[in-house]
Amino acid sequence: MKKVAESKPAATSSGNGSRAIIRIEGIKKTYVLSAENIVHALNGVDLSIHQGSYVAIMGPSGSGKSTMLNILGCLDRPTAGNYWLGGDNVATMPDDELSVARGKKIGFIFQSYNLIAQLTVIENIQVPLFYQGVDLARSHDRCVELARLVGLGDRLDHRPAQLSGGQQQRVAIARSLVNDPIMILADEPTGNLDSRTGTEVLEMIDHLNADGKTIVLVTHDDKVAARAHRVIHMKDGVIDREVLNRPGAPAGS
Repeated sequence: MKKVAESKPAATSSGNGSRAIIRIEGIKKTYVLSAENIVHALNGVDLSIHQGSYVAIMGPSGSGKSTMLNILGCLDRPTAGNYWLGGDNVATMPDDELSVARGKKIGFIFQSYNLIAQLTVIENIQVPLFYQGVDLARSHDRCVELARLVGLGDRLDHRPAQLSGGQQQRVAIARSLVNDPIMILADEPTGNLDSRTGTEVLEMIDHLNADGKTIVLVTHDDKVAARAHRVIHMKDGVIDREVLNRPGAPAGS
């Protein structure tokens, strides 16, 4: 018999009809460094994020922001609590199932791009498909379409060293979309870019959200966070406060 905590909750809707695709309840994360040194990185966090939302997460060093990022991205699992991603409780999944869920449901955009130096633009975009055993030849046209979407249709055979920082981040954005994920998780996506290029990348993320993609962005920059509909401020392992940037936005947006 399954535990009650492992059952799938009914999808909840906000006032605008969207459903909660991310829901965490009582999430705790504890790191035991030694018998005398125990770090409580998250201290019982509850959070819902609805489909089509644009959410920014902020907080000083030690606030739990990075730990929250790792758990939301299924890169780590909580010590206690539940995390429903698209209706599945990923907090209780075995490692192999968690890896599959991460690959199918989440697209990542990292500050350092995380491209593979030996691969071309088109090959880097295909990487998530490779790990899921997708026929790359059959997916080629879709990857070309994504490269064109981010303005790199004329650089398909270039490698990362032949691209500017902004162009590398555009490859990362295309890669994040290749599996049509339910959430794009962006970790300081403009941290290594100059102001003008960073703005271009943020505008691209804005357009993805306008087209219906759910964006969760982790940043320390108030100006970057101001582009989101909802800003979550973390402190001492809990959500300290929330700010709605969009007038009339429901709490879960």
